[in-house]
Amino acid sequence: VDDDQLICETTTMSLERLDDRIHVRSVTNPRDVLEVLDSAPIDCVVSDFQMPGMDGIELLRAVREEYPNLPFFLFTGKGSEDVAAEAINAGATSYVQKGGTEVYEQLANRIENAVDHRQSERRAKVAQNRLLSLYEQTDGFYILDSDWQVVYWNQQIADRTGVPSDKILGESFW
Repeated sequence: VDDDQLICETTTMSLERLDDRIHVRSVTNPRDVLEVLDSAPIDCVVSDFQMPGMDGIELLRAVREEYPNLPFFLFTGKGSEDVAAEAINAGATSYVQKGGTEVYEQLANRIENAVDHRQSERRAKVAQNRLLSLYEQTDGFYILDSDWQVVYWNQQIADRTGVPSDKILGESFW
């Protein structure tokens, strides 16, 4: 997202040339971003800071409301330490200062790492949900943490013991 079409084209070309897994969809109006996110699978947002009508921090906050875990990179040429701190405090994944061809390599690397990390988290969550659904089919199942506190208590074990989950979760098993 950058209000300067030439910068959008340069960034697109640079990122796609650096890694064939990166496919860029660019927009010049930050107000269009949420519509794009709603209409297509997008793995991350890379945004300029200074744009008319909505700056990058405002866009970050709007994206975070709808997509709290989507990687968001502030990629700007007119930033400062204050802008970087504000971006990170608002939930930006990373802040990259424009300038020189090497920043595209840095940005591509950060994008790859953040997207890979998010996809790994999603796969782990799916696997965890599948495992829990299997355990839900048993006669009774519970999970204890390393301190022997109950962190999961399914309905079947609640029925068998007469102890509802809201009374046992967080309690010591002993």
